Parts: sequence; C-alpha cells; structure tokens
Amino acid sequence: MSRIGRKPINIPAGVTVSIGDGVITVKGPKGELTKPFHKNMTVKQEGTEIIVSRPDDAKENRSLHGLTRSNIHNMVVGVTDGFSKELDVNGVGYRVQKKGKELVMNLGYSHQVVVCDTDDITIEAPTPNKIIIRGIDKQKVGQFAAEVREKRPPEPYKGKGIKYVDEVIRRKEGKAGKGKK
Repeated sequence: MSRIGRKPINIPAGVTVSIGDGVITVKGPKGELTKPFHKNMTVKQEGTEIIVSRPDDAKENRSLHGLTRSNIHNMVVGVTDGFSKELDVNGVGYRVQKKGKELVMNLGYSHQVVVCDTDDITIEAPTPNKIIIRGIDKQKVGQFAAEVREKRPPEPYKGKGIKYVDEVIRRKEGKAGKGKK
C-alpha cells in the first residue's frame, strides 16, 4: 500500500466536499476548487474524512493512489489556508513595486517587466526586493512563481536575479587572475 495514499484526509469545519463521476469539488472560506481524478481511483467521503483507494497493485494504480490523495489534500488545504511562495530580488538597481493589479519589476533590462495579477493569484511586494505570490491552487501558485523567477533567474557569479527565499545559489569563482597559463 502507498504510505501517502492510505492516509485519510480530514475535512475541517467550514469545508464542503462533493464527489461526482470522476470529479471532486471542494468549497471553503477562501474559494472553490474542482479537479478530475483518474477513473481507476475510488474516492469516498466517510464522515469528516476522505478516503482514496485503488483497485489493485498494478504499477499505474500504485502511482496514481498517492498522487490522487495528495491532490485532494492540497485542495482542502488551499480552500482553508491557501498557498504562498516568496521570492527575493537581488542585484544593484533591481527592485519591484506594486501598481494597482500590476507588479512592475526593474531587473537591469532597458525596459520594465510588468506582470499582472490573475483572478485566482494575488501578488504582493511588501519591500522593494521581496515578492509574495498567494493563491488557493498549489499548482497555479508554483507555476506563476516559476514564471516570475524566469524573468531574471539568479546567475552563479554574483547571485543577481530573482530567487526563491529558501533557494541556495551555488556560486562560481569566476576567471582566474591575469598572467597564469
């Protein structure tokens, strides 16, 4: 059995779950998420718990078991607490600021890079060198954070660019001094 797949998912107060034909919908205080799941997986609600089970131990079903349970758990966490990713902006003259629904970034290019909020993702810039991305869908928050980071990924020599707060940049030494052959 999958160690992750067999864990039941607790449904907190204020969250409603409806399981349809291959689709699960989770409603909570922060919003509503709907996601399809594989037809081989069986999803049942028993009281205040959701239980995911698989029909047999085929390789595909074993891999889908934990995935389905994790996706449903992330939906429940998303509609109750939400998800966030923090990014740091490092570099001389690199800064970000929020103007309405737009995040305006000065990243050393000849132009400003502008990224807009979407209906399910909000961007905050509490300081000129920090970006916080929030939303209820874990996959969309991670994807949006990766797209913002892609605008100027950190470089290995000086560490300039946009990086995740917990990301470690492996630094390179650079060129050796003159005269060495």
